[in-house]
Amino acid sequence: MAQLRVGLIGMGVMGNNHSRILSTLDDVEFVGITDPMRAGLLQDGLLIGDDVTDLLGQGLDYAVVATPTANHMEIGLLLAQHGVHALIEKPIAPNSAEALCLRDAFAQAGLIGAVGHIERYNPSLQQARRRIAEGQLGRILQVATRRQGPFPARIADVGVVMDLGTHDIDLTAWITGASYQQVSANTTHRTGRVHEDMVSVTATLSDGVITSHLVNWLSPFKERTVVITGEEGAFVADTLTADLTFHANGVSSCQWEEITSFRGVQMGDVVRYAIPRPEPLRLEHEAFRDAVLGRSREIVTLDEGLRVVEVAEAVLASSREGGTINLGNS
Repeated sequence: MAQLRVGLIGMGVMGNNHSRILSTLDDVEFVGITDPMRAGLLQDGLLIGDDVTDLLGQGLDYAVVATPTANHMEIGLLLAQHGVHALIEKPIAPNSAEALCLRDAFAQAGLIGAVGHIERYNPSLQQARRRIAEGQLGRILQVATRRQGPFPARIADVGVVMDLGTHDIDLTAWITGASYQQVSANTTHRTGRVHEDMVSVTATLSDGVITSHLVNWLSPFKERTVVITGEEGAFVADTLTADLTFHANGVSSCQWEEITSFRGVQMGDVVRYAIPRPEPLRLEHEAFRDAVLGRSREIVTLDEGLRVVEVAEAVLASSREGGTINLGNS
């Protein structure tokens, strides 16, 4: 079997998870880690270094970048200059200018770059997307997401829009196959931080689908819910548990005249699917490894990552300016 030499840059919470996967991933030789804040410590049998250049000297085929978002461009450009493919944690960059720079650098070097939008690999959303493609919901009418929970003290360089909201922007575009055309948003700063801690977004997609995203760091409970409503019913996906439930439109007759006069949707059968639940992060790593090996390209491309950042910037601009932002064909 082909062996890819892989390094990890950044050993925060996500870095620890990436290290765990890389140390057991088939067709991969996990050769090094770098993080100046944890240099000299051992992780999965590897001594953590403090210099990315030293890591590059080990002949990497690809690297995983799990540093704060503000460092993504500098590290990504260095990897591109050395001919190293990269899986970069989301968001790809703190702004679209840096995201564009990264996309172009990897494209010009003929390298594979991907963004770690892990929700694409959640079994509940993958199952929902497959069933939508098969026509189970008919035409999609609306996507509504709720992503909320307590504030994670480790996040300091971006607000809730770039950190959490980018998940929902990406998964909505991916599930529907449509692009964001208009966004309108409101944000708050309840915890006194520079960056926003709550956002409410409404948007229109290129195929006429409307979407809404409620995201915050102010709830004492954790919620990750995606509701996809179509002509034939609705999917409810819980990405915390990887559960997927289908609510079908009812077709039974009703003898109650006052109700039958309302020509809307009736409640029908409800099915909770029994689906395999592999770990999304492992699926993400397998997909990127396979892309580097030329087996498949089921990855979130840097171009897609750029578009997510552009939408997130529009959300923040709408909140500042108090109006609707038109994205056109972005």
